[in-house]
Amino acid sequence: MADFKYVGRDKNGKTVSGTLTAETEADAKEELRKREYVILSISEKTKREPILKLKGAPKARVKAKELAVFTRQLATMISAGIPMLESVEVLADQTDDPGFKSVLNSVSEDVRAGTDFSEFLFRHPAVFKDLYINMVRAGEMSGKLDEILNRLAEYLEATEALRQEIKSAMTYPVVSLTMIVGIAGFLMLFIVPKFKDMFKQLRMTDLPLPTKVMFGLSDFLRTEVKIWVPALFGIIILLFATTRGSKGSYFKDLLLLKLPILGVLFHKVALSRFARTFATLLQSGVPILATLDIVASTTGNKVLEEAISNANKNIQEGDPLAVPLAKSGVFPKMVTRMISIGERSGALETLLEKISDFYDLEVRTTVKQLTSLIEPLMIGLMGIFVGGIVMAVFLPIFAMAGAVGKR
Repeated sequence: MADFKYVGRDKNGKTVSGTLTAETEADAKEELRKREYVILSISEKTKREPILKLKGAPKARVKAKELAVFTRQLATMISAGIPMLESVEVLADQTDDPGFKSVLNSVSEDVRAGTDFSEFLFRHPAVFKDLYINMVRAGEMSGKLDEILNRLAEYLEATEALRQEIKSAMTYPVVSLTMIVGIAGFLMLFIVPKFKDMFKQLRMTDLPLPTKVMFGLSDFLRTEVKIWVPALFGIIILLFATTRGSKGSYFKDLLLLKLPILGVLFHKVALSRFARTFATLLQSGVPILATLDIVASTTGNKVLEEAISNANKNIQEGDPLAVPLAKSGVFPKMVTRMISIGERSGALETLLEKISDFYDLEVRTTVKQLTSLIEPLMIGLMGIFVGGIVMAVFLPIFAMAGAVGKR
């Protein structure tokens, strides 16, 4: 007899863990299945933990796009009747990412040894998130793994496409702002001091106020590096420190939602993720309590995450989902009303898909509007900063030219 440590989920979706005494690992698994537990991981207590679980061991990181391609190809191969072991081995040979290749090679070894595909995925949380593992497990239990993998691939592709669209829209303002700061810094550190020396040689002491302010700021930036550089780094570190932890992350995400213009975009992106993830998991047969746990962590916003977690607690007490979501004040009335209709009609997954499609379209529209708005805004900022510096420097020259003209 041996002791086995296990982690699993009960029929209500709650995580359970403990130890079990059995003759073999197969007997331990059979006992857990009798208890109606979905096994997430199991190992003999005396065995060493896998290398990837050891502290300091390298963790594979896989790009979302590569994971989506892998999932789509795996679904296609399984649909074509190719065994899981052969499918994983072929895909492992094809991938160029050494970390992902190592993970897939380990997967094939476990599949060869008879381990369920989903059980091994659980050992690589850096690559396969809860959503991925639960959907694969639901596919294995229902016998529709190829269908679930196709649905999962569609989800990953849609999520990545939306992320790339937002990323490309944000590239222009980031690059523009960097150029504005760089040009302004160059003028203040190298060009403005030369004009100051020139005015000093011309004995021009009665300078306009904007010029005096500009020269003073330039002198400060050049001579007081030991003050403003540490102060700048201190502010950055302080911002990072205050936005870490549960309270800091909540405050940061709440502030992001309250931002003018951009706050609306962040809110719509989070709502789109919520609806799409929720619909995908429910369609795959994942229990609603487990689904809400996963959905809460995939919204990317702590404010929505807390609202969903509170809703999960209310559901366990017998309340409908729409009621606590509406009380949170985070979810628009349109969303909560459609969820309420879906709960009453039994078409929750369909209505969640409609919500997701709606907010995907809203996000794309908002991104286009922001792009058209940001371009003139960046040009205006460049005019204010760079033009302001140039104007302040040339004001004394204009004044001197005017005085010469009067003579």
